[in-house]
Amino acid sequence: MGPVIQPITKDLIAQHNLTDDEYKKIVGILGREPNITELGMFSVMWSEHCSYKSSRVHLKKLPTTGPRVVQGPGENAGAVDIGDGLCAVFKMESHNHPSFIEPYQGAATGVGGILRDIFTMGARPIALLDALRFGGLDHAKNRHLVKGVVAGIAGYGNCMGVPTVGGEIVFNDIYSQNPLVNVFCLGIAHKDKIFLGTAAGVGNPVIYFGSKTGRDGIHGATMASDSFDDQSEQKRPTVQVGDPFTEKLLLEACLELMAGDLLVGIQDMGAAGLTSSSCEMASRAGNGIDLDLTDVPRREPGMTPYELMLSESQERMLMVAQAGKEDECIRICKKWDLDVAVVGRVTGDGILRVRDQGKVVAEIPAKSLADDGPRYDRPYSPPAYQDMLTNLNYDALPDVKDANAALLSLLESPTIASKRWVYEQYDHMV
Repeated sequence: MGPVIQPITKDLIAQHNLTDDEYKKIVGILGREPNITELGMFSVMWSEHCSYKSSRVHLKKLPTTGPRVVQGPGENAGAVDIGDGLCAVFKMESHNHPSFIEPYQGAATGVGGILRDIFTMGARPIALLDALRFGGLDHAKNRHLVKGVVAGIAGYGNCMGVPTVGGEIVFNDIYSQNPLVNVFCLGIAHKDKIFLGTAAGVGNPVIYFGSKTGRDGIHGATMASDSFDDQSEQKRPTVQVGDPFTEKLLLEACLELMAGDLLVGIQDMGAAGLTSSSCEMASRAGNGIDLDLTDVPRREPGMTPYELMLSESQERMLMVAQAGKEDECIRICKKWDLDVAVVGRVTGDGILRVRDQGKVVAEIPAKSLADDGPRYDRPYSPPAYQDMLTNLNYDALPDVKDANAALLSLLESPTIASKRWVYEQYDHMV
C-alpha cells in the first residue's frame, strides 16, 4: 500500500499559519495545489521568523552600505573591514518565543544558532553579548524565565569556549507575556576568505554534515512567528534541543574544510532546517537543488519527508563542495566524529526538487520559497505614554524630600541593581 495522500483543507492551511491570500499565491506559483510537504515548506519559509514579512519594510530603513562594508544583508552574517586584511563578522538574533516556552533550551539554541551563522562565514567566534527583557520579578513565571534563559546562554557559550563579554537586562511588566532574548556574536575572519551560502556550479555535490535529524523543532520557525497564549506550554516539542559539544566539533570541522579549498558554499540549518538551507543557497546562485532524503542521517525511524524537511534539530550544516572533492570533505567530517552524507546535486533549473526513496515528494522554485514571500506594511501607532514623556515639564516636578530614601528605592529596582548573579554564570575568560 502506498502512502496516504493528505488532503489540503482550510483547517490544515490555518494550522500552518497561512492566510487564504497566501495560500492562493502558493497555488499560483505552483500552478496546482501543494501537497503536505510543500505546504509545510512554504509555511516555514513564509513565516515571520524566516521571511520578515512584517518587519522587512522597517529593516530596509537601516543603513547597510559603506566603504568598509564587506558583506551586507542577504547572507548569514554581516562583515566589516577592520584593516590588516581582517574582517569583523557579526550578527544579532532573537529567540523570544522558544525562550518563553522552554527558557533553557530556547536561550541555548539561540546562542548555538548565532554561533553557526558566524563560523559558516569562515570566522572564528570570539565574543557573545546578550540583551534581555523580562517582566517583574514578583511573578514566579518571570523568575523561572530569567533563571532558565541566563543558564541557557551560559551553558552553551561556556561549553563552546566563547566568552560572554557583556550584556544588559531590563525588567518591566510589559514583558511578562513577551520576554525578549537577543544574542549577538562577533567573529574574526580573513577578508579574502569569507564564505557565502551559495549553491553555485551545476553538478556540484550537496553534502549534509553535523548531528542526525530528529523530530525536535518541527515548525519551530512557525512557532517563533506566533503570538503567546495559554496554549504556549503545549508547543514545547517545537523548541529545539542543543548540544554545544557537538557544535564545537562542527566549528572545527567547518574551519578545516574552509582551509582546504574544498567548498563552493556553506550554510547552517537554522530555522526551517533543511528547507531553508537548501532553498536559500539555491536562490542566491540562481540555481536549483535536487535533494534526496534517502541518505539523510536521522535519529528516529519512520520519519516522513515533511518531518525531515521541517526538522530544526540543531548542529547541522549543508555544504556545496567542488565536484570531485566529496571524499576529502567526508574524511574531514568523520575525523571530527560528525554524521555526513551526500544528499543532492546542484541543478540549473532553479527548482528545489526533493526525492525520497526515488519518488519526488516536493517540487518548488527555490526563489519562491526564499525570496518571494508576502510583504506587509502593517499599521502602527506610538504608545500613549510616549507623548506624555515628550511633553513632560521636568521643571514642574517637586523636589526630592529625602534623597537617601529615593536612592535606596532606585537601587532596589532589579533593572538598576547589581547583575553580578547573571554575569558570574558567564565565563568571560574562556
